[in-house]
Amino acid sequence: MKSIQFSNLPQLTESASKIKYFNNEELNSLVREFQNYYDNSPRRRSAGKYWLTFLFLRFTGARVSEVLSIDDTKDIDYRNSRIRLITLKRKKKVYRTIPVPTDLINELLRYLAEYPEERGKVFKIQYVHFYNKFKNLCIKAGIDIEKAHPHTLRHTRAIELINAGVPLNHIQALLGHSSILNTSIYLLVTGKELEVILKEKGLI
Repeated sequence: MKSIQFSNLPQLTESASKIKYFNNEELNSLVREFQNYYDNSPRRRSAGKYWLTFLFLRFTGARVSEVLSIDDTKDIDYRNSRIRLITLKRKKKVYRTIPVPTDLINELLRYLAEYPEERGKVFKIQYVHFYNKFKNLCIKAGIDIEKAHPHTLRHTRAIELINAGVPLNHIQALLGHSSILNTSIYLLVTGKELEVILKEKGLI
């Protein structure tokens, strides 16, 4: 078996330094702003779609385009709290399944119970509209403008999983990375040693 070349790691250090992610306080503030937006919006049905898109990004670590491609009638296992995502950056269509909190599924079910006409259309929103709302709510939450991008949630989830001790190969599968070296960038951000963790998990 060909071993991983750790000589690649110095190249990753510069990339790792550019990764932006939310700390716990920032993430909690952003959750509150999104929920307040949903709860108090005069266009509650529309606001709910933004709220759910935000939550699915937060708990799947998926790319925005992947979440916006979810069909809530086909891609969600409501009983087992799992989401099927198309990994859009692959050359051919590849699916991956992400387990999510039951509370997330229940939030979606509550929305559909209130607005049954949205079934099959929950995530059918324009990226630019979601991005603008995300940016505005980040600013309202007092978050640095450099972090005010939906992709920051993907980085945040990755770091959260690493800090929780989830094996690197599982994180790779959850994020839909084609190479484990892409996932290993987050180890540098968290200060964990790649070689030590890979040995502990039996990956080398």
